[in-house]
Amino acid sequence: MAPISQARLQAAIARVNAAATVNEKGRALEDFICFLFPRIPGIEIAERNALNTFQTEEVDVALWNARDGRGLYFLPHLLLTEAKNWSNPCGSQEVAYFVNRLHHRGCDHGILLATSGITGVAGDLTHAHFEIATALANGIRVLVVTPGEIQGLTNTDALVNLLKRKLCQLVVSGTTIP
Repeated sequence: MAPISQARLQAAIARVNAAATVNEKGRALEDFICFLFPRIPGIEIAERNALNTFQTEEVDVALWNARDGRGLYFLPHLLLTEAKNWSNPCGSQEVAYFVNRLHHRGCDHGILLATSGITGVAGDLTHAHFEIATALANGIRVLVVTPGEIQGLTNTDALVNLLKRKLCQLVVSGTTIP
């Protein structure tokens, strides 16, 4: 278990919240991902803002997961993350686009870090929740996480447990649970 400095975590979240322009907002949330996830044993940043060969799709942050027993051993070696630092929830079109990028790269897991969550009602599978459920039915698991869910965590075990819970909830319920 590695501690997560509350002062550094709160400062990183404050940068996410203070960003003014669209580009600054995206960059701040990507920086947050790059600050937080490598603290998990076995996780390192593999790529950032990488375009595919055709320059039609961008991956915000790709994580290499060495599958350390104290880390994300239950997730695949390569994890793609998407950062949505929006004041409104992320909609179905953006979720579907992320799922499509995962599919195009042969990935069956992805992490969507969305500051305002996603649209729709989980129990009704409306809006973005429908896209999460459809992706799951097609073998792609998208874990939706918000900085608010992370801000009180004090160590990497708590972050790993959050992601475990998210994965279990996704598979058992058929969509993400806020």
